[in-house]
Amino acid sequence: MKKLALVLALILCCSSLCMTGAAAEEVVNIYNWYDYMDDSVLEDFTAETGIKVNKMYFTTNEDMMVQLRVSPGAYDLVFPSDYCVERMIAEGLVAEIDFDNVPNMEYISDWMLYPSYDPDNLYSVPFMWGTVGILYNTKMVDEPVESWGILWDEKYADNIFMLNSIRDAMGITLKYKGYSLNTRDLNELTEVTELLIQQKPLVKAYYVDETKDKMVANEAALAVVWSGDALYAMELNEDLAYAVPQEGSNVWVDAMVIPATAKNKENAEKLINFLCRPDIAQRNCEYIWYSSPNTGAIELMGEDYTENETINPSQETIDNCEFFNDIPDNYLTIYNTLWEQVKNAN
Repeated sequence: MKKLALVLALILCCSSLCMTGAAAEEVVNIYNWYDYMDDSVLEDFTAETGIKVNKMYFTTNEDMMVQLRVSPGAYDLVFPSDYCVERMIAEGLVAEIDFDNVPNMEYISDWMLYPSYDPDNLYSVPFMWGTVGILYNTKMVDEPVESWGILWDEKYADNIFMLNSIRDAMGITLKYKGYSLNTRDLNELTEVTELLIQQKPLVKAYYVDETKDKMVANEAALAVVWSGDALYAMELNEDLAYAVPQEGSNVWVDAMVIPATAKNKENAEKLINFLCRPDIAQRNCEYIWYSSPNTGAIELMGEDYTENETINPSQETIDNCEFFNDIPDNYLTIYNTLWEQVKNAN
């Protein structure tokens, strides 16, 4: 009887602790791109706050959106790209952030506040950003790389890598022709599709992640890349250089958002604030080597950062670029159809 009474007492005690939450482990569940954060940063967050970080990874924004819809409550902090933030807001998939819990928001660069994808600045905090431009081999290209037009120069036939990405390939072509990369004008979209079809015989391959390593290996003269991939390649091959053409380009942002169904919203806000702390933002920037939105981190990194035009383009260059806006479903069908025309052209 005494043993039974003791067992019952332990069960009641445990039940009471669970009901009050005293025994519940503090957690935050994050859903991020793979290898997009210094793991030691998260270890330090846990050491400082006692909040355990559970990490899950996605490979595309679209895959992430599917999981967010079918697994409500599974994630507390997600890292989508700008246009995806816009769609998530429209679908009611994200919660407003309580910025009283994110005082380190003061370190976010002014030009990144109230962006077109989150115009009221209620739902997102920038994590990393960058540009799309041309990575080129200075031993193979003996002219200034100032215009997207160089990608249509026949002397570089079979010596060009294009991004295997609808938005990026069509976006740079739209900018080359003087149009917005967010145009909904069917005539403009058709015109740039024809240009991409004309360019196809010059293209060696359409790649994404493989491009940077192939440029390091001197396998092409020119490649359309994201600035972070350009930095990676330039570190390994001193003959490579990067330029954002004068017609302008895409400036992209990967942001931090909290799903509307998050079970640990305050913990997510604590983590956002931690990641916005200048010394932590510095560590992530130096690990990933994309551009940082954090003025405090930039100050800590000093000339290594500020004098590097690939990671720290001028404000004039930034102002000449555009964020991608979300594509409505009816236009997504049009984009896919036009891109198929390009990929299937002889």
